[in-house]
Amino acid sequence: MSLKTQRRLAAEILKIGQNRVWLDPERIEEIDVALTRGDIRRLIHEKSIKSLAEKGVSRSRAKFLHERRKIGRRSGRGSREGSSGARQPRKDVWIINIRVLRRRLKTLRDGHLLTKKAYRQLYRKSKGGTFKNASHLEQYLKASNLIRRR
Repeated sequence: MSLKTQRRLAAEILKIGQNRVWLDPERIEEIDVALTRGDIRRLIHEKSIKSLAEKGVSRSRAKFLHERRKIGRRSGRGSREGSSGARQPRKDVWIINIRVLRRRLKTLRDGHLLTKKAYRQLYRKSKGGTFKNASHLEQYLKASNLIRRR
């Protein structure tokens, strides 16, 4: 009792692949007798032959990993692809750094710990890339005695 023909006809009528055709196991004899497209259409109407849902790829693992990455996990050396410049462009690093330095200089100037002349000089040095970070700037200030005493 091969149902190859019936499965093929049902697949053509339903416009799906043959593997997605479901045949009711309780009505196999009735399906076996059906040889015309009309018979197959009638069986589809009676729900003896159905189309199965398409199988997809589950996103559950991807969602889980995404959540882990959002909180900072899975970012070690072995998980990295691309150079450091590809992960965070040099320009972005520069923008973050220069904003920190300029903010620090402004707080020092507004707190009257720097003269306007010293502020302007340090501002230009920052722009020129003299200081790597805010702590480097602080070291320079201490070494060159630019911070005013109150």
